[in-house]
Amino acid sequence: MAQQQFFYGGQAVIEGVMIRGQRNYVVAARDPEGEICTLSNPIPSLYSGILRKVPFVRGTLVLLETLVVGMTALTYSARVSAGEEAQEYLGKATMAAMIAFSLGVGIALFFLAPLLIVELGVDRYTSSSIVSNFSEGLIRLAIFGLYLKLISLMPDIRRVFAYHAAEHMTVHAHEAKLELNTANVRKFGAAHPRCGTAFLLTVMFVSILVFALLGTPDLPLRLASRIILIPFIAGVSYEIIRFSGVHEHNPLVKLLVYPSMALQKMTTRPPDDGMIEVAITAMETAISADQEPID
Repeated sequence: MAQQQFFYGGQAVIEGVMIRGQRNYVVAARDPEGEICTLSNPIPSLYSGILRKVPFVRGTLVLLETLVVGMTALTYSARVSAGEEAQEYLGKATMAAMIAFSLGVGIALFFLAPLLIVELGVDRYTSSSIVSNFSEGLIRLAIFGLYLKLISLMPDIRRVFAYHAAEHMTVHAHEAKLELNTANVRKFGAAHPRCGTAFLLTVMFVSILVFALLGTPDLPLRLASRIILIPFIAGVSYEIIRFSGVHEHNPLVKLLVYPSMALQKMTTRPPDDGMIEVAITAMETAISADQEPID
């Protein structure tokens, strides 16, 4: 029986790239001396166990893993890029606090704020639940777009966006089964259908449909629904992204993912050769770690 293809993915970090493999994740970052430092850690069993194979449940696990592993990767890369001793360890309390804060800000900005704006504005002039929920969705999309536009003005974030492109291009080259070198990686575009940006945009669209089914109950219930239903929305969105990644060459799928691919023009920048080298190092190290025998 043919083994199911595993899709490598990752994220950009400070002066580097994180690649998520089958059993390990690898962070590669460049220090002030120009050397590439790497960190390889096993993926916690929570994110690679049987629940990872359950449709709609795995989306929530992916979201949680992105927060936990992403925070560790960012911390490591920040220390490397600053020339500090690269210790990846974070205390459980510190990690929990950072994740809770990040998640709380995201929920408040992209889920609760649009609802409050609609409650204080649009709902005063209409009794239509369709208009109310659609307006909330448009405001959510506008806040998301404005957020990306504002952070893209920061020089440090622009460098992260360039590493973001290098990560996508390297993943493309690996999936095309090409030798990982700068010339081959540069054959590919910066956008990728399984990008985290695409996932977030999909969450925005799915949330419009889900919340529209709830109508317009009292504000406390509406606020609670925006929080309680996040795992469900994440689960549905992940399945859509997963499907689009598997069938990315299908014309209909290309049409459906076009907004997500276009949005990535805001979150990617042309990488230099050094950035691509870092991304290749992360990918090759992740592949090598996955090929090591299991103890």
